[in-house]
Amino acid sequence: MAKIVFVGAGSTVFAKNLLGDILSRRELAESHISLFDIDEERLITSEIVAGKTAAAVGAAPTIEATTDRMAALEGADHVITMFQIGGYEPSTVVDFEVPKKYGLRQTIADTLGIGGIMRSLRTVPVLLDVCRDMEEVCGDATLLQYVNPMSVNMWAVNRATSIKSVGLCHSVQHTSEQLAEDLGVPADEVKYLCAGINHMAFYLQFQRQTETGLVDLYPALREFAATGEIPDRGHAARSDGGTINLSDAVRYEMFERLGYFVTESSEHFAEYVPWFIKEGRDDLIERFGVPLDEYPRRCERQIEGWHELKEEMEDPGSIIDVTPTVEYGSSIIHSIETGEPCVVYGNVQNNGSIDNLPQDCVVEVPCLVDHNGIQPTKVGALPPQLAALMQTNINVHSLTVEAILTGNREHVYHAAMFDPHTAAELDLDQIWALVDDLMEAHGDFIPEALREK
Repeated sequence: MAKIVFVGAGSTVFAKNLLGDILSRRELAESHISLFDIDEERLITSEIVAGKTAAAVGAAPTIEATTDRMAALEGADHVITMFQIGGYEPSTVVDFEVPKKYGLRQTIADTLGIGGIMRSLRTVPVLLDVCRDMEEVCGDATLLQYVNPMSVNMWAVNRATSIKSVGLCHSVQHTSEQLAEDLGVPADEVKYLCAGINHMAFYLQFQRQTETGLVDLYPALREFAATGEIPDRGHAARSDGGTINLSDAVRYEMFERLGYFVTESSEHFAEYVPWFIKEGRDDLIERFGVPLDEYPRRCERQIEGWHELKEEMEDPGSIIDVTPTVEYGSSIIHSIETGEPCVVYGNVQNNGSIDNLPQDCVVEVPCLVDHNGIQPTKVGALPPQLAALMQTNINVHSLTVEAILTGNREHVYHAAMFDPHTAAELDLDQIWALVDDLMEAHGDFIPEALREK
């Protein structure tokens, strides 16, 4: 019976989704589920949700909930991390409001940009503490790491710990479904090869399985793009009470310029590059449908959703609706436990998977999973324009990791200095002052070694 630990189980909705996937698998239905969080109120709700999820799928796991991290990790086989250090308030608010004073606007700010750098400084030390606890009480466990900023987190884990780990995201599988819908093709007939870095991986091959063999879908996608009928991916609320269409114009523009389609959403991708969000260029914001300040709005909706779920769970007769997701977590655990192989897209140390990216950086590539664990596959060299674009983001990842692991504050400035969006908007004096203001505003969430100028 596998012991599966959820670190940050107070992320109740995400925990519910993963539990539904895991417990729906017959071989994992009697797993030992250990829920850990520092927020006791959220933890209690997650424990109720876990029990109702098990009942909904007819599973009989052992479920425990604790605020003692070491106790939760003791003897674990699989550890899932899913937390946000600093939460919406104060940290996310700080990451958006302080840069605005300098004219620097963001959309999500959890992966790259000045917001992604600050989120890294808050998150990596806690993640490394979890890994050190794992080294002590469950050294052979596999870490399934869902926390952003993915690449920085995984680079630090790979460099500073001995834990077996893989970083997991859902952008590859979600985008393939979206593109299938754009082309009017059944999603289950789409086959692809994708590679790059997290939130900046590209479909090197995008094909459809037919009775006569594989058909390249890129020509059809180019024809679709040429119509100019760029699809929306839903709607988002604006701070003025209106709504904005979440247009996919950014990704389709990059497809036209680079020749390959990127996996991450347009609202994310817009802030990883210097071309779409510019002070005084609201015409670009309108043309490409860039939803500024999108992540704070999502946080507010998630908080509201959690309170609604908590209230619902207080009714003893309430029932959980379990819907399968495209998350890789359950597939990985199932394959390691049973030996039945699967292929997932994981974030792992490069080590030869991609020839023309740094070998110590974190890449997102196909990985075979079975009794032997996570086994990245070799992709070879990426098209040079894609590798060049990724390198601009890898530079920021590298310097941020260096700052955290060495305690050298200068490298925080350097990371911000080389960030594509920040560098396109601010001069060097502004960048240094912005970093100082953010570090001061985040206070004790910043590692002590980095607080002194």
